[in-house]
Amino acid sequence: MKLKVLDISTNKSTSAEVADKVFARDYNQSLVHQVTTAYMATGRQGSKAQKNRSAVNGGGKKPWAQKGTGRARAGTSRGPIWRSGGVTFAAQPKSYAQKVNKKMYKGAISAIFSELVRTERLKVVKDFDIKDAKTKNVTALLKALNVKDALLMTDELDENLYLSSRNLYHVGVCDAQSIDPVSLIGYENVVITEAALKKVEASL
Repeated sequence: MKLKVLDISTNKSTSAEVADKVFARDYNQSLVHQVTTAYMATGRQGSKAQKNRSAVNGGGKKPWAQKGTGRARAGTSRGPIWRSGGVTFAAQPKSYAQKVNKKMYKGAISAIFSELVRTERLKVVKDFDIKDAKTKNVTALLKALNVKDALLMTDELDENLYLSSRNLYHVGVCDAQSIDPVSLIGYENVVITEAALKKVEASL
């Protein structure tokens, strides 16, 4: 299939040939959901920890005799019902990571790109051509493309592009190597350079 490539400086467009298996595949909602959920779960810290009755210091001696005191039986002073005792169901450090193989991950990314193409939310440009780090440059770029909420993707991270866009609330920047499902579906549009498009196609 062919995608339209816009040259912002001249306002002229050409076309780029891309593979159907990457940019024209069916949208698999369950796969995209699974991969997105797994990606977000991997970011969870999982370091919460509480002490159970065995981890609390002390409590080795029986507080009082089993019988004859008139009080309830007690084997330790570090039980959950005692002050300074352990927590009943104490949280322990754990990993929230979910296994997602490469084929599933690539399939989900391809499905998202294909859906962006179908809904005309993938904009391909020759390059961004941001020569200095000023917000007005990115604002003018978005105005020329008629978009407000967008992820700007380059083949390699452009410092000027990043610095120019960081003050804009609905604009994100990434390179072709660091794409992820959350970023791709988190913006209304994806604006990608022709060089980055070829890198994405090669990686998928």
